[in-house]
Amino acid sequence: MKLLVVEDEMQLADALTEILKRNMYSVDTAYDGIAGLDNALTGLYDCIILDIMLPGMNGLDVLRNMRAAKIHTPVLLLTARSEVEDKIKGLDIGADDYLTKPFVTGELLARVRALTRRKGEIVNENKMDFNGLALQKNTCSISWGGNDVKLSLKEYQIMELLIANPKQILPKERIIEKIWGYESDVEYNNIEVYISFLRKKLAVISAPVQIKTARGIGYSLE
Repeated sequence: MKLLVVEDEMQLADALTEILKRNMYSVDTAYDGIAGLDNALTGLYDCIILDIMLPGMNGLDVLRNMRAAKIHTPVLLLTARSEVEDKIKGLDIGADDYLTKPFVTGELLARVRALTRRKGEIVNENKMDFNGLALQKNTCSISWGGNDVKLSLKEYQIMELLIANPKQILPKERIIEKIWGYESDVEYNNIEVYISFLRKKLAVISAPVQIKTARGIGYSLE
């Protein structure tokens, strides 16, 4: 899953980014409201962690502009202010949840997991499944029929994206945007290398699952 952190306190922003990456999320970071809105309007993100007090444009205005542009990405507001009226204002504008600084990392992660669940679906937070092929978050591995193999972070993120979009062709551009970021200069051959690694690992565990190539377009999990 891809997250956006919009926070002007660089130490906090970078610490949050590192924590989220360690928990297998792909993360982009913006340090002011204008850059945050620019990122948010791409519609690439599964969740946005948004501070209220930001230079350039405050978090509430970022949120207003997002919702006006029909960007429905779940938003978790962060603020050092705990006044009830700020919480009400943020939720009324369109925030999905609210967390007051300072906060416990475990609570932040739990709130992100809650916001990124599919509505109405009961989810095992550590496992995704595709026809018996299991992607395990806590061990960063895939398994089939009692066999399992470890994945690198990028392999895990690509497999997660494929499983989340079964039998759909994911364009290479979309994969780069979701995994590396929309401003990344990553080449298509980088994706091809990781897809090759994943195919070999699927073969190692004898999984009857294929990553198919749509020539000139992208990849799908079949």
